[in-house]
Amino acid sequence: MSNFYDAPFEAGHDHVFLGAGHEKNERKTWAVIVLCSLMMVAEIVGGSLFGSLALVADGLHMSTHAGAMLIAALAYTYARRHAKDPRFVFGTGKLGDLAGFTSAIVLAMIALLIAYEAVVRFFSPVPIHFNEAIPIAVVGLLVNIASAWLLSGGDHHGHSHGHSHGHGHGHAHGAGHDHDEEVLRISTPEGVFALSIFEDGVPPVFRLTAETENLALPVNAVTVTTIRPDGSRQEFALLRNADFLESTTEIPEPHAFTAVVGLAGGEHVVEFKEHEHGHQEGHGAHHRDHNMRAAYIHVVADAAVSVLAIVGLLLAKTFGWLWMDPLAGVVGALVIANWSYGLIRDTGGILVDINPDRRMASRMKALLEADGDKLVDLHVWRIGPGHLSAVVSVATDKPLRGPQFYHSQLRKFDSLSHITVEVHTSRAA
Repeated sequence: MSNFYDAPFEAGHDHVFLGAGHEKNERKTWAVIVLCSLMMVAEIVGGSLFGSLALVADGLHMSTHAGAMLIAALAYTYARRHAKDPRFVFGTGKLGDLAGFTSAIVLAMIALLIAYEAVVRFFSPVPIHFNEAIPIAVVGLLVNIASAWLLSGGDHHGHSHGHSHGHGHGHAHGAGHDHDEEVLRISTPEGVFALSIFEDGVPPVFRLTAETENLALPVNAVTVTTIRPDGSRQEFALLRNADFLESTTEIPEPHAFTAVVGLAGGEHVVEFKEHEHGHQEGHGAHHRDHNMRAAYIHVVADAAVSVLAIVGLLLAKTFGWLWMDPLAGVVGALVIANWSYGLIRDTGGILVDINPDRRMASRMKALLEADGDKLVDLHVWRIGPGHLSAVVSVATDKPLRGPQFYHSQLRKFDSLSHITVEVHTSRAA
């Protein structure tokens, strides 16, 4: 027998899965378009009045810059206006990723054009009007800096951070944070110890450190006994490793249990709860606004090219190294191509519904199978910045467990905004 349950976690069954800062980012992008358009008009008009072909050329270049921003702005506006349009099965949250993918293709084409022009100039140098070209490059750099400032804020940068992370909230002594790692503090007459689950590039293990200054770690072996909701117990021995104690046994998923820490002065009870974790394939990936990221990369790439152009022009003017100008172009093309590749990879993966967080999927599996049920099928994909959808199929021999039970189990994954649950109940049960 099978039962289905399909619903978003929020009240009501709408499918609005836009990013948290959608309207703010939309306004920022339109502001940059206005700035670029004003600069474009000033350069084209000024170049025409004063007979400067270089000024007119930079104005036309600025028009392509404004066009790239227009892709982002229109995507924001269209997604917002059609967020509740029933024709979009999972809302319009992915339009930003489509716009980001398009912008990445444009960036790649720009990189190819710059590289082609640079190679041509290596073999066929052209006269450079330094007194015009250098000020124009400086003005372009200032405009790009202003654009980057307008677009700044939020998680749209093209890099990611690996870090350790733990789980839990304090049972009696509160929870603290050491950078990105959650810790549980244990107060003793001698001082405060911190217990965490460490899994930065290694299987998850317990770590115990001394938080109070000059507090020595226990000389004798420390034990941590986990007690899970089904009553099962497991003991872990912690041995010294540099300036902390670490367990020698991997902690099985899920990381939701009561932990009894045995110290020389007695036992201390803390409680770990399962949480989502911010890591490269998790929080950072599926919360990132790729539309804003693409717009930001456009202006930063243009700024980088402006800096390289200024350096190349100054060296060429000072030392007569005319080859420095095309060399700067080649370097700029390689930088832009690298950023473009990263953006194409990330947005393309979302558009073809690649699993954005394999670690969270494994945690979901461990959670659903914690007390004997069997996860038959699981699909997780991104439907908007900070929003994931999942299709879950579970087999159980417990006839009273319907789809709503598993739906409530998965509520702890904050980014899981829409879920479809199918439950297969054994007839023998």
